[in-house]
Amino acid sequence: MRDSPWRRPVKPERPTKIPLSQAQIVEAALRIVQTEGVDGVSMRRIAAEFDTGPSSLYAHVTSKDELLQLMFEEVCGLVEVPPFDVSRWQEQVREIARNGHRVLADHYDLARTALGTIPSGPNAMRISEAMLTLMLAGGVPPRVASWAMDRIFLYITADAYEMSIWRGKATTPTEIVELGEDLVAYFEELPEDTYPNLRKHARDMIGGGTDERFELGLDLLVGGLDKFVTK
Repeated sequence: MRDSPWRRPVKPERPTKIPLSQAQIVEAALRIVQTEGVDGVSMRRIAAEFDTGPSSLYAHVTSKDELLQLMFEEVCGLVEVPPFDVSRWQEQVREIARNGHRVLADHYDLARTALGTIPSGPNAMRISEAMLTLMLAGGVPPRVASWAMDRIFLYITADAYEMSIWRGKATTPTEIVELGEDLVAYFEELPEDTYPNLRKHARDMIGGGTDERFELGLDLLVGGLDKFVTK
């Protein structure tokens, strides 16, 4: 029986020109996120990379949320974990944190996908296991070590995410410097009787690079574990 003349034919989904896999989809999404951020990642946008339709992706990834978690897990695999040297456990915790922060910072605002979640893929757990192992070997009690690991990871992801926000506001080194100078000028013009220290130390507050600031925070977190060491 023929279709009614007013019924439009359903346009068939374009077949993908190459067989797709979950790994290819994640790889394409990571390429997009490095230049466009998390908001630039969509099933339609990724499908266009393969000259196909979004429905072709759903056989491998059920949703954007799942895709973002897969992307974060893939990026965790790029974080280098050094061979254990218990005599240097604090420095090795710092080293893992630096490596993780650097990898996240290289992927625009992907760090935000880890906030409010508990990454539990093999790559993420590899990092957690290493950090926990080092702190326990250094004499940090299990509960303190576990909570400290959580706080350190939160610091890493939140700092990397904030860096991506600042990059979005100032896209060149010159613009970043200019923004900093504007902030210094603003603080230095505050009423001295109300904000004496904010005015006096404006350049200290605004100055310093992102790496220097990250290292200070890391020292505060990791160095503070000394008070809990039991052996």
